[in-house]
Amino acid sequence: MLESDAVRLSVPERGDIDAIVESCQDPELQRFTTVPTPYDRSDAEFFLARIVDHGWSTGREYTWGLRAPGSSELVGMVSLRFGDHDIGFWTSPAARGRGLMSAAVRLVADWAFEQGDVAQIYWEGYLDNDGSAAVARSTGFTYTGVGEGLHPGRDGARPLCRKGLLRATDDRTVKPGWPLPAASAEYPRPADVDLRGPAANDSVTGPERP
Repeated sequence: MLESDAVRLSVPERGDIDAIVESCQDPELQRFTTVPTPYDRSDAEFFLARIVDHGWSTGREYTWGLRAPGSSELVGMVSLRFGDHDIGFWTSPAARGRGLMSAAVRLVADWAFEQGDVAQIYWEGYLDNDGSAAVARSTGFTYTGVGEGLHPGRDGARPLCRKGLLRATDDRTVKPGWPLPAASAEYPRPADVDLRGPAANDSVTGPERP
């Protein structure tokens, strides 16, 4: 478990299935991730068994459920995959805009750099996913441009994504060079933006797949 004053992260389990299914009905989450559509209980069970449990047991991918302090309710997901060292995340609709995911990404990055023998972490998100970009920007990632995504979308093609990089030696201040959000003439404050992530993984960040 990873925990701070702002957020608590623990491995998702069967008791979280209903919350996962409910979150994955959200049209915006479906738009910016690769969760199956339609999404039902069998998809959540597959995610827990084949992505979460298998990822932890093999060391290939570590996935945490996002919970507010003092609450057991799962309101998001964040995952770090060790093949490309890329991070992915999503937040349920009711929990967006509270800074929870930014706090979670900081926790996971700190853990990875201190415990996981990781030198750098990659982020990517679909071009119009301003919420995910705001999380990456607010947690100290350096914007590295637009390119083909690491992971395919539902149609098998690799979508164009905005990309960022966080090194173990970086501080967590906002770096220059981030493009303006697609929907705004100026940057929204991290506490006021939609903090869902596309997780560019088929597990959790640009394309995620719970």
